[in-house]
Amino acid sequence: MEADFLMSKHILIVDDSDTCRRVTRLFLESQLDLEVCGEAVDGVDAIEKARALKPDLVVMDLAMPRMNGVEATSELRAMMPRVPIVVFTMYEDNLGRASALSAGANLVVSKPDGGWKLVESVQSLLQAA
Repeated sequence: MEADFLMSKHILIVDDSDTCRRVTRLFLESQLDLEVCGEAVDGVDAIEKARALKPDLVVMDLAMPRMNGVEATSELRAMMPRVPIVVFTMYEDNLGRASALSAGANLVVSKPDGGWKLVESVQSLLQAA
């Protein structure tokens, strides 16, 4: 039942690093049996792709060119108020965490904490949605 529920969910991954996007995609798809519906390279791209793809959850990096993750999270939250946003970042200091949460992120997960913490976060947010 749980696997069937997650398979119907679509995730948008936003990160300026091609390697991080690829690794995050592979890890989430292999561990949760869900579908990554798209990838965005920065906040501007994330907003465009979110409008087109209508994801069930967004995994957002903080430090990106053109529009950072805090700005993009704020815009996505206004556009899609019920879609969970998980900030997945290398820069998980108190200011970054507070900024992301005040912009509307549901959770902030540190990349050094690894993919398992991200998987747990994505799974719990999708089940609660």
